[in-house]
Amino acid sequence: MANTLQSAAGDSRSTKPDTDSEFLTQVGAGAVLRGALLKLLEVRSEDPIGFLADHFGNLAQSLENGDSGSAVEGDKKQHQQALQSPEEQNQHAGALWHLTQAHYSQRSAFNNNVAVAFSLLSRGGRKRKPGLKGRAYTELLRRVCRDGAVAEPVSAPLIRKLRCQDHEAVPFDLFRRAVLTCFVFADFVRKSRSLFETVSPSDGSLCRAVLGSLRDALETTGCSDPARYLEASAKLTPGRLAQAMDRAQTLASGTPSTLMGQEEFIEEASALFVSRVKRVS
Repeated sequence: MANTLQSAAGDSRSTKPDTDSEFLTQVGAGAVLRGALLKLLEVRSEDPIGFLADHFGNLAQSLENGDSGSAVEGDKKQHQQALQSPEEQNQHAGALWHLTQAHYSQRSAFNNNVAVAFSLLSRGGRKRKPGLKGRAYTELLRRVCRDGAVAEPVSAPLIRKLRCQDHEAVPFDLFRRAVLTCFVFADFVRKSRSLFETVSPSDGSLCRAVLGSLRDALETTGCSDPARYLEASAKLTPGRLAQAMDRAQTLASGTPSTLMGQEEFIEEASALFVSRVKRVS
């Protein structure tokens, strides 16, 4: 009997981790910590402690909802969805629906819809206090760009300028200005695609000439209103573009021609827009 007890005690000691790191490995904490640190490096938060606190709070909530698998594994999109409760997803869908019911050129109707969307996202819920926080605000901006057919690599620099920390409170004026900026940006990207089509086939020197004309038009606005940027790009008349393209062809005569793809053109055009947007934080 004594030998049996000693054997059991020995087995118990052999399965007990010798170090804290071994214990964390056994309970699977390594994957969670690694995921959190990768996320922190990805977003480059200026408040890493606050970010990690929000991250683990969201992760705990997702575990309570029975969604532990997608919170730890899967791609970036699945991870973001795992951190949102069904209630939050419905709020985002409803807010986006209201925002798309009137074009931003219809100022009164658009501003009313922005107010409704802000109110919807600011509602309290289960384990959530009332008020719009940075995480929900930033996710909505991503959805506005995505809904406007703007690829994530193109919209990412703009989102980085407009985003708030997850735990930050977002005032209405900031929300309205950022939402308007994203809608105008989506239209600006569409306008840039049209400009690219005017120089197809995509001769590099002609594309540079069009981008130069677009930059000059933006510089003449002298205003921080995003809608003015789109108005400036609309002033690029066929005659003005023809002059710029003719000048570019004259300067490039006798030199080997290079090509510019639509993706590169869109990225450079969007960078002109983003460079004029003020960083939020």
